[in-house]
Amino acid sequence: MNEQQINNEAEPGPSWARPNWPLAELDEVNLGLDPTQATIAQVKKAATERAAASGASPDDIRRAAEDSIRAMMLIRTYRVRGHLAASLDPLGLYQRDLPADLTPAYHGFTEADLDRPIFIFGTLGLEQASIREIERILRETYCGHIGFEYMHINDLEERRFIQERIESADETVQFTPEGKKSILAKVIHAEQWEKFLAKKYVGTKRFGLDGGESAIPALEAVIKYGGQMGVEEIDVGMAHRGRLNVLTNVMGKPAQAIFHEFAGGATNPADVGGSGDVKYHLGTSSDREFDGNKVHLTLLPNPSHLEAVDPVVLGKARAVQTIKGDAEGDTVLPILLHGDAAFAGQGVVWECLSFSGLPGYATGGTIHFIINNQVGFTTSPQFARSSPYPSDVAKGIQAPILHVNGDDPAAVTWCCKLAIEFRQEFNRDIVIDMWCYRRFGHNEGDEPSFTQPLMYAAIKKQPPISEIYAKQLIAEGVIDQAWIDGETKSYIDRLEGDFSAATSYLPNKADWFEGRWAGLGRPGEPVLGRRNIATAIGDDLLKRLGEQLTRVPEGVSIHKTLQRILDSKAAMFANGAGFDWATAEALAFGSLLAEGQSVRLSGQDSGRGTFSQRHAVWVDQQTGKKHIPLAHVEGGRFEVRDSPLSEFGVLGFEYGYSLADPKTLVLWEAQFGDFANGAQTIIDQFIAAGEAKWLRASGLVMLLPHGFEGQGPEHSSARLERYLQLCADDNIQVANCTTPANYFHILRRQMRRDFRKPLVMMTPKSLLRHKLAVSTAADFTGESHFRRILSDLNPPAEGETRRLVLCSGKLGYELMEARDGAGDLGVEVLRIEQLYPFPTEPLVKRLKAMPRLQDVIWAQEEPRNNGAWFFVESLLEAALAEAGHKLRPQYAGRDAGASPATGLAKRHAAEQAALIAAALGHSHQDKGAAVAAE
Repeated sequence: MNEQQINNEAEPGPSWARPNWPLAELDEVNLGLDPTQATIAQVKKAATERAAASGASPDDIRRAAEDSIRAMMLIRTYRVRGHLAASLDPLGLYQRDLPADLTPAYHGFTEADLDRPIFIFGTLGLEQASIREIERILRETYCGHIGFEYMHINDLEERRFIQERIESADETVQFTPEGKKSILAKVIHAEQWEKFLAKKYVGTKRFGLDGGESAIPALEAVIKYGGQMGVEEIDVGMAHRGRLNVLTNVMGKPAQAIFHEFAGGATNPADVGGSGDVKYHLGTSSDREFDGNKVHLTLLPNPSHLEAVDPVVLGKARAVQTIKGDAEGDTVLPILLHGDAAFAGQGVVWECLSFSGLPGYATGGTIHFIINNQVGFTTSPQFARSSPYPSDVAKGIQAPILHVNGDDPAAVTWCCKLAIEFRQEFNRDIVIDMWCYRRFGHNEGDEPSFTQPLMYAAIKKQPPISEIYAKQLIAEGVIDQAWIDGETKSYIDRLEGDFSAATSYLPNKADWFEGRWAGLGRPGEPVLGRRNIATAIGDDLLKRLGEQLTRVPEGVSIHKTLQRILDSKAAMFANGAGFDWATAEALAFGSLLAEGQSVRLSGQDSGRGTFSQRHAVWVDQQTGKKHIPLAHVEGGRFEVRDSPLSEFGVLGFEYGYSLADPKTLVLWEAQFGDFANGAQTIIDQFIAAGEAKWLRASGLVMLLPHGFEGQGPEHSSARLERYLQLCADDNIQVANCTTPANYFHILRRQMRRDFRKPLVMMTPKSLLRHKLAVSTAADFTGESHFRRILSDLNPPAEGETRRLVLCSGKLGYELMEARDGAGDLGVEVLRIEQLYPFPTEPLVKRLKAMPRLQDVIWAQEEPRNNGAWFFVESLLEAALAEAGHKLRPQYAGRDAGASPATGLAKRHAAEQAALIAAALGHSHQDKGAAVAAE
């Protein structure tokens, strides 16, 4: 299904409410089996017929039928609960008694019954077997080194797929001799890598994979089998543990590059700059080929916030799938590696799981690989979660879960093979929970025995995985000790060669403006100097877009209020005046689409708009179908998505999308600006710092409704001060526009430049329909462009300004209206539309034209300890000095406060009136705001 079809379809019910099997197959009590196999009635009927055909007595016929039914119940119980008796813990510390319902006695079989042949209707590849034989097969199948959880899945085809691979003799954990050698070789490489680093860099943190090395051949299996099944790209996200091992032994990053970084060398060429990051946060990209199938691999960089990279990976994968036109997601695979404590403890994990079935966010299934250390940093599982397994949260999306003993690398690899097969078949998430241990604690300098003495006593006695698996292969006659010694020596020799080469290693390029980013780059000059880039559109395009945005297609029945809104828009285009915020935004989107760019907008209510202002989606009042006018503009692709109620996950997803597709204007809109608080990790670690740390550019736009209108502390402030505090080195842009046209131009500027920078936009609420916040057609066409400073609507005579009030946002209109009402001819109000990079040069130019200036005021609605005051104070002082004024800026606004706004309407009105009076130099009795000389 393409995007247009998704956008235009009626709202479906949830997927779990739409069964894909015939209702006729549910008229009997189903045992959790494929419906083509057996219901109770079918088992009873078949067993009865067989017994009767053999000439049995009525009692024997009845007993045969009952035995078959009880045997089927035993089999079903193993399918549901056999994982509880599986041998998963390599250390043997987590011992569990066999649940009573997994015994024949629980199901009514006596000792005398165990050897009697029982008809079981073809299950387990058998038609007839004794209970003793059935129990043996069930133990081997469901209680070995792999524990299966799949019976919670509603979809019968998915259950059957997994069940067949578990229970078929041809699908058990089997590999060819060459396959077994390959698995052991990768385990040896993983172990020797960690030992080599420990020897060469004594006492240096590396967050090694020691104890979990089975992950390396398993991940390689995903690449190999994925390539055979049509996967062309794999995006990987993971935390620190094992990252360096994965980088070199899976991703193919040159070992000498990592040794160079251990020695303190730079990751990128000297002329690139940036702050860099510690080596176990870095990512890489490479191409690997198996059996003639080439797969492009990307390991995304991430901070110490363990699961924060998850939505970024998903967003990037979704963008690449969209670029490729891959509606199912078959060609691009996301893989997320998790720690056990983080998977259970971090809420963003669930946010990402919830994306898996959502239009606009689904990625065709993610493979989740939990490196289950059986401990957090120092916290044991019983104190870290309230569920038996760290993976239990994944049951919420009915994902299959494969628990596996990490000391059995063949079993772990087989689980990954099954995972990629399932993902490619059903395009759904699947989880592998690999039980292992950390041989050296949280990091190599940590002493884990302080808190887990029993576990680490057992770990000290635990042989390496390579030794355990090698003994098995030697016993099978697959290898001998000479093979092991040769493989080990060959790998160590290679590392020694790379180690020697690292002394002269120099990174020759940075990989950030290649592929889809070709043609873009870093700004050739500071962003500050890039002010008048061409963003206007032609009259013909304006007219054409007006028709597209106001014409209701035949057969579409829209809401009567929406019709009035469209009539008003039509008048704007006819008269060339009165353009409001939402119309200007639609013009920006539509004009970019017409120029061949794409637009993706997401947020919790983005289709209609939180304030009923946007109406990008028209819902037919008779059929429920959607019509999206901008989706019919020829050129680029337009996507508007009502997101799940998530900030952290969705903002991370959109950031990831922007990393992969610089030719799409990607916007995330908060329901209210304050709600971005929930995504602060993404803002701090990725959006503000990603380019400096990891050389990853982004053009993401954040739309944050902001403005003090007496709606309380959670619906007023988008926390402007937090974004300004993050500003440095031209890393992001922060703006608070007050006219529709300026908003139009700043959005178009994002895509018209030859570089990308994130844009943080304080968007309005009351200004959406304010009588003064309107633009004319001429403001979008001709020589118009974005203006970093907007002039007073009714300024003093030239050279007569005595009091200059600077501000941002809607307060500017309130100040001008109050000034005009008082008839004050010496006060000028300027609106700073772009706060960072700060427009020093045009401000100095204006200040020089004010020879009689006596006072300069910074006015803001936010409390003194919030808003822009602390950021702009020194910048204003410097601008005044450069302009030749011996003045210091003064503050007018609310007093400092712990809460960003009052929730009381009368108090808000009094505070607002007081700060406006203080800014204009008028008297006011309320002491809630004052002008303080600095």
